[in-house]
Amino acid sequence: MKETAVGRVEISRAALVHNIREFRRLIGPRRKFLGVVKANAYGHGIVEIAGIAVAEGVDWLGVNSVEEGAALRRAGIEAPVLVLGYSPLASLEEAVVQGLRLTVYNRETVARLAALAGRLRKTVRVHVKLETGTWRQGVPAKDLTAFVRDIRRRPGLVVEGLSSHFANIEDTTKHDYPRRQLEIYRMACRELEAAGPRVPVKHMSCTASTILFPEPGFNMARVGIGLYGLWPSKETYLSCLLDQKELLALEPVLSWRTRIAQLKKVPARADIGYGCTYRTTRPTVLAVVPVGYFDGYDRGLSNTAHVLVKGRRAPVRGRVAMDFFMADVTDVPGLKLEDEVTLLGAGGRERITAEDLASWAGTISYEILARINPLVPRIVV
Repeated sequence: MKETAVGRVEISRAALVHNIREFRRLIGPRRKFLGVVKANAYGHGIVEIAGIAVAEGVDWLGVNSVEEGAALRRAGIEAPVLVLGYSPLASLEEAVVQGLRLTVYNRETVARLAALAGRLRKTVRVHVKLETGTWRQGVPAKDLTAFVRDIRRRPGLVVEGLSSHFANIEDTTKHDYPRRQLEIYRMACRELEAAGPRVPVKHMSCTASTILFPEPGFNMARVGIGLYGLWPSKETYLSCLLDQKELLALEPVLSWRTRIAQLKKVPARADIGYGCTYRTTRPTVLAVVPVGYFDGYDRGLSNTAHVLVKGRRAPVRGRVAMDFFMADVTDVPGLKLEDEVTLLGAGGRERITAEDLASWAGTISYEILARINPLVPRIVV
């Protein structure tokens, strides 16, 4: 795919492969490795990332929706795909036809899947989501045994997995709450298996818990943000140091680049952009950058962020608009139309990280990456 007017997102194959190998070393050969590629692979490009991941030995892929899973199947990816999010009743037939695994916690979903399994003569593998304290998706622990029993009595349905999700593992160095969640999961699992067959696949981990709790007895690890070379949070990194755990050497996978759309000389005391939120203090050269909040460059970066031009930092001046923003390139000599601008990634000896952009915009790195418009081409380099 070629670069467009808004530039390109570059995906480093070498960095992605390196991160996969780091987590495979941590997870070990006996546990399954599920790479989470939801939200367009955290903004990296779902088909591009999934293809590399499967080729490198990632066992399963995790998506948010049936639509994402179907896109992987259309791309020829045959690895097990687990839908982690909600699957509307109207989308279940597509899921069954595509051979997707589904996360379930509603009896209505189970009933519809049973009917489809019979009509389409398919076996449907489901993963029951257990509520352990996030209070989002999930079946309460007291109802788990009856819920699973209902699934198992329906021909064509197989309870393949039992999952849950941590609520407060990334935002703190104190992990009493996730340990309580772990104990709820373990107790519910023991009670469930005392009343019936063993559940083959057990998984609860995210990137942070895969790093911090590598020994809780799960036989599949779900790795999301770490796959893309980012730590979940500063607190996760600090927890590793405090617990004297080995620090993973993660490498950022994504760079975002565009080109100068216009170079413009403006006088001192010129008001820049919508709302006139910045006034120049000297004769200034502005680079007009053809990227805006529609493309995922957050409006909160107005008058705050920097871009890289010829290896130098150039501050954003004025408001980020829907399709454009301006950067002060007065101190960068020798520029011309369509010279490269790095919004995220390395340029020369400088680097702008997703964490930098998140800090400037008042959000988290996950959002910075996931909101890069899917229309911006993803190019594997």
